[in-house]
Amino acid sequence: MKTPTISAISFIILVVFSCSAAALADDHEDFLDCLSEEFRNYSSISNLVYTPRNLSHSSVLLSSIWNLRFTSGSTPKPQVIITPEHESQIPTIIHCAEENDMEIRIRSAGHDFEGLSFVSKVPFVILDLIKISEVTVDAKAKTVWVGAGAILGAIYYRIAEKSPTLGFPAGFCPTVGAGGHISGGGYGPLMRKYGLAADNVIDARIVDVKGRILDRKSMGEDLFWAIRGGGGASFGVIVAWKLQLVDVPERVTVFTIHRTLQQNATILIHRWQYLAPRFDKYLLI
Repeated sequence: MKTPTISAISFIILVVFSCSAAALADDHEDFLDCLSEEFRNYSSISNLVYTPRNLSHSSVLLSSIWNLRFTSGSTPKPQVIITPEHESQIPTIIHCAEENDMEIRIRSAGHDFEGLSFVSKVPFVILDLIKISEVTVDAKAKTVWVGAGAILGAIYYRIAEKSPTLGFPAGFCPTVGAGGHISGGGYGPLMRKYGLAADNVIDARIVDVKGRILDRKSMGEDLFWAIRGGGGASFGVIVAWKLQLVDVPERVTVFTIHRTLQQNATILIHRWQYLAPRFDKYLLI
């Protein structure tokens, strides 16, 4: 029996890789063909679709990756990135991805250090919600609707524009996206008094796997409960949250005390664990 030569093995590997690349390209093209057929006016979204052929594909992909481990050449890349401008565009994207056996990864602002919103082991599409970022504040009703692509800093800014005594209990970092932050719970400096961000959600809009656009009433209380802390992408594409605003003082006090290990920092932290539950609800340490 003859032993395969190195050149023969190399040829087989090359053929396998070529076939795999061709299959990926076919999926990519079939997905785009589906979009073209399903959208009555495909030109209206063509500028929102990025493939590796687009010069801006790489910059759009990297623009919201905060964990630089996922910027390496060995990290699986999406075949297509889409940045929809309106929730009505999303059902068709879901349909075409399903028709072509492509996963959808949903990204709001990219503070996903595990890469779950922009990496997959199978052919995939990134649905980047960066353009669904409108923030509409109703100071009289003490509510705000926020797009899933809105960042926390923008939400805080828009609330402050309307009232100096209203706030929302979410995180410290201004560049975190509302979509992932709230669906994952959302802890922050006001949680001792007002709980997590998810505790203050009073409505939401989600596109499910069937392409239906649902609010709290139409999705039902079980699903509404699940998306507030259970990870929204597990159940559909959350496009907007309606949040209950809370009362805050016009002025707060913030201070920092530094302690080193030599200054018994470990003892202080140990004692803190016993005292923290007894602190006044207005105090966060």
